[in-house]
Amino acid sequence: MTRVDFYVVADAGPDARLFVAARLADKVLAKGHTLFINACDRQQAEQLDAMLWSYRSASFIPHSLCDESENEPVVIGWGQEPTQHDDVLINLDSTAPAFFSRFSRVAEIVTQDHEHIDALRDAWRFYRDRGYPLTKHDL
Repeated sequence: MTRVDFYVVADAGPDARLFVAARLADKVLAKGHTLFINACDRQQAEQLDAMLWSYRSASFIPHSLCDESENEPVVIGWGQEPTQHDDVLINLDSTAPAFFSRFSRVAEIVTQDHEHIDALRDAWRFYRDRGYPLTKHDL
């Protein structure tokens, strides 16, 4: 069964979510997993793509946008169902994508934006009501 982790960040704003997504991507990749990141739209996907190129000077996160290639360990999409990834999903959209349950693990990132907090509370209830194991991590 899919495990769902909520990462609660003390910061607010879209850049905070992207930074945490990059940090999680680095950790997931270091542990030998593959990763699909579901952005809320193409613009956010492109922002994350740019951030991953320069996330840390001491590391490299091999990645691509899903419309370019899905052969990288990290693929960024914006609503498309991945064809090759089913290990770890980072969801940056406000709702769970229809394909989330094919993944072993889902990560939701919660920042201190009021609109975003409300959406993630709904997401918590969505996963909980369907019986998925939930864990909250304070960052």
